[in-house]
Amino acid sequence: MKTKHSRNPWWWVPSLYIGEGLPNVVVMAVAVVMYTQMGLSDTEIALYTSWLGLPWVVKPLWSPFVDLYRTKRWWVLLMQVLLGSSLAGVAFTLSTPFWFQGTMFFFFLMAFSSATHDIAADGYYMLELDSHHQAWFVGIRNTFYRLAVIFGNGVLVPVAGVLQIYFRNDIAFTWSLVFYGLAALFIGLWLWHRFVMPRPSDDRRLDSSAQEVWAGIRQMFVAFFRKLPPRQTLFAMLFLLLYRFPEAMLTKMSATFLIRPNSEGGLGLSLQEMGLANGTVGLIGLLLGGIVGGWLVSRDGLRRWWWWMVCAITLPDLVYVWMSYALPDSLLLISSCLFVEQFGYGLGFTALTLYMLFYSQGEFKTSHYAICTGLSYLGLMLPGMVSGWLKDAVGYSTFFVVVMAFCLITFAVAALIRVDDGFGRKSKS
Repeated sequence: MKTKHSRNPWWWVPSLYIGEGLPNVVVMAVAVVMYTQMGLSDTEIALYTSWLGLPWVVKPLWSPFVDLYRTKRWWVLLMQVLLGSSLAGVAFTLSTPFWFQGTMFFFFLMAFSSATHDIAADGYYMLELDSHHQAWFVGIRNTFYRLAVIFGNGVLVPVAGVLQIYFRNDIAFTWSLVFYGLAALFIGLWLWHRFVMPRPSDDRRLDSSAQEVWAGIRQMFVAFFRKLPPRQTLFAMLFLLLYRFPEAMLTKMSATFLIRPNSEGGLGLSLQEMGLANGTVGLIGLLLGGIVGGWLVSRDGLRRWWWWMVCAITLPDLVYVWMSYALPDSLLLISSCLFVEQFGYGLGFTALTLYMLFYSQGEFKTSHYAICTGLSYLGLMLPGMVSGWLKDAVGYSTFFVVVMAFCLITFAVAALIRVDDGFGRKSKS
């Protein structure tokens, strides 16, 4: 319920969701680029950075405690302080002898803080805004979240490249400057939100005891696995875990492929070129694919476009097979390939998102959707851990061919799923 003295949501909604999106892209994407430049092998990069996704996998387990203790506003502000501190920690340890252990510790702290911030920020959004304002600002919050992702890939990475030119390729020092800048940004966000975020009267700790909360969690998990008959539940879990299996193998290695020199089988892009091709053009393709997917489903329903979306999330991966053999040096051509692949991913990801919404219908729908997203993250994390080992064993060209073979897994699990004919379609009434 809105308070009498609530501020205009424009004061805090955009900045809140920039603060939600930026740590995620730093941990899951920018860290891969940094570790590539710091000399780690692809096996090490894939294994260690995939572990950083664990807090997003298990965050449904501790989300009730964000409700049970203190307020959502308190959690948001605390997590932003921790995010700023962890970014400063990465910056400080990069130039030390224990740089790898230190940065991994602070990246993991960042991931935990970011996952907790997601829980608190989304809960605060629903408490402070009434249903009309929630609907009005949902597009605004999603837009600024995506702008944060574009900023991480399309601005931070090129800035690091420019600094490396200025400081004569001192990689550790230049990345330290980038992370000190991010730390200052998050301290600024904390100060800003400390003064502009309202205090909703409904934003208070739950009256439930810890025992009652645990009983509710057990009931919620039991209901999650009893939504469908056992056979169909198994198929649903396999779909959530394996639908993005090829993309899970591809994600980490596609970034290193763009950076590594031709002598190692990569394209040898500079950080500035990578920021433009992958961090800007590619992400625009991803956003457009998601928009088109949502429009098609709203018009015709999910079932009508199911197999088109399955093809969209798999077949465009062929561009990496071609690039790994041709090793093009045209930035326009590389950017076009990345646009096609990311557009297909955005279109195909619509099917997964809507199926999670379909499966989560009924009681506990918010918690059940969170479990679905956790399983989906797990499906990205586990294959991602071994993707670097496989690439180092066979090389980029063969690796991308193997990824195409893994697309059969996506088709197999998609064939197991049943969706209502009209789900997602706008009612004509």
